[in-house]
Amino acid sequence: MNNEVYAAVMASISGIQNLTNDRIEALTKGHGMTNIGAMCAANAIATELFRGANITLTDEDSGSLEIDHVLKKGIEAAEEAGASPANAALFAATICYFAGSNAQAGVPAGNRKIGALARMIAGADRTGVIAIPTPKSNNKVSGFAAVQAIYSAMAEGKLTKIDGRKLPLGVAGGPLYGHNTLGEDIGFPEVSMNAAKIGTEAMMQAYWGAGISASPIISAVLGAAAALEIVHPDAFVGEEYGGFFDVNSAYLAGKAACQAAGIPEKLHMRGTDEEYDSFRLVGDLGVILKDIGAPTVVGMMSFGEMLCAFKESVEIGAGFSGGPIMPPLGHMTADTIITLRSLIKFEGDIEQAADVIAEVKKNEWLDPEIAAVALNTIARKTEQVRRGPITRTMILGTDGVRSAAIVRRAKKAYEDIKSGKSVEDVVKELDLERKKTVETRAAAMLGAMTGHEVRIEITKMVGGARRSHPFTTSYYGFDTDADVKLTVDGRTFELLGLGQNVIPDAIFNDRKELLEIIPLAAIPVCELQLSGHSIINITVPAAVAAAMKVADPKEAAKLAEKGGKSCSAAIPGAREKATDVAKLAVRIMKSMECIE
Repeated sequence: MNNEVYAAVMASISGIQNLTNDRIEALTKGHGMTNIGAMCAANAIATELFRGANITLTDEDSGSLEIDHVLKKGIEAAEEAGASPANAALFAATICYFAGSNAQAGVPAGNRKIGALARMIAGADRTGVIAIPTPKSNNKVSGFAAVQAIYSAMAEGKLTKIDGRKLPLGVAGGPLYGHNTLGEDIGFPEVSMNAAKIGTEAMMQAYWGAGISASPIISAVLGAAAALEIVHPDAFVGEEYGGFFDVNSAYLAGKAACQAAGIPEKLHMRGTDEEYDSFRLVGDLGVILKDIGAPTVVGMMSFGEMLCAFKESVEIGAGFSGGPIMPPLGHMTADTIITLRSLIKFEGDIEQAADVIAEVKKNEWLDPEIAAVALNTIARKTEQVRRGPITRTMILGTDGVRSAAIVRRAKKAYEDIKSGKSVEDVVKELDLERKKTVETRAAAMLGAMTGHEVRIEITKMVGGARRSHPFTTSYYGFDTDADVKLTVDGRTFELLGLGQNVIPDAIFNDRKELLEIIPLAAIPVCELQLSGHSIINITVPAAVAAAMKVADPKEAAKLAEKGGKSCSAAIPGAREKATDVAKLAVRIMKSMECIE
């Protein structure tokens, strides 16, 4: 490796921030997204788990359980990264649940629920489902919709056939109700299922009314949680509903919520292929959320992204961090749960778990190389706050790809510049390659999903679709004017002005033929709109050019950003990052010359 390539590579990896346009420093102290807080919590919890901690909830006669200590460690780690108490509690409880803890351990005195324990340890206030927001998906709603609908139905006597006015003294509130026919066979199942169904449907309606797509999984969890605020949440139910100790009111609430939301009965973990009963999952998560306090919108975003660990994440509307689109780094939380389950499967063996992460990135993303670089970046940033087995596994599973990606770009830049090409041309070629990868893999993935033969070509991707402001014309990610040529089973469609023309036309004029094919164009376009999460196509060539002395660092960075205007430079910031990397490359070259 010649000195210029070496200097550029070392400069590029010298600082984590050099590889991304996303504002990752803001993620470390609670500003913006909270995924670093969730990753820190997972590091702390996994550390305790592989030390042999018992995270089972029991109803034993003890003032504390071992899981209290584990929850505290996870909460402290999340708060160290800036998470609020309620968000920290939500992360710790959810991660412990996916690590194998049960959501609740019923009666008698030790009536323990993991959400309530986490909230009390964190010192968060008790609120209720009415105060819990959904994750932001353009807009957002809140659990108020579920609570309002359930209480309206309750007032109309629609939750159960039991009329509370008729309950005799000695029956009301006692075991003749709670542990007998009236409660277990009639009241608890009726309230659980009716309330969860009504609450879930109300959440879906609220999403749609806010002009956004409904998230089935979030609607179901909040619908179940709202129901479990009313019904005895760990009540036994009649044998016709399932085995004693196997099925309770929370399970029935989860079942009704899933059926109302259209969630499949089984979900499967990425990487490990473990199968989850979605009824139990939703019921358990409802138990956690009803007690957790008031997490913020970004806290709920990280919660939703954790559910992208399931292969069915797109179908259930969990979020974005399960692929195939690579989202901004603040959304990357699914890999936390995938890594945790992989480590558990291999009994803490980081090498084997890292292989799982590598395979997930390789097979489930539109641009596997860039997806691996992105995960490596956010994992390394998390380690600045709290290290642990989760981030070590992520880094090990992606380090090879990241290293190869940077070296390949540095070598190409050196050879191309040496042959007379400008740094701007080098970046254009790298970005064209990136675009082609996205088009080809999107066509293959979407074709396999739909059963059609698909070809995708993004023929235009610039800014200024609706605005003439210099900012939007310079950075296409904020006002994208995209043209896409689609070929589906030999039939060609020209979608001109995807965002400003085609999509509004399809929605407001009910153009069904367009609505069917828009996803084929929207998915690859979104992938490129979000490309600022990894900018190695810009920073590495700029560093090489500066090291080769064909341009000073500022000029090299300016030209590199210009070359990436239709892909990697979707948002501002690349020029400043590239300047820093280029300056360091020059400094490294001077040091090497002194040694020689």
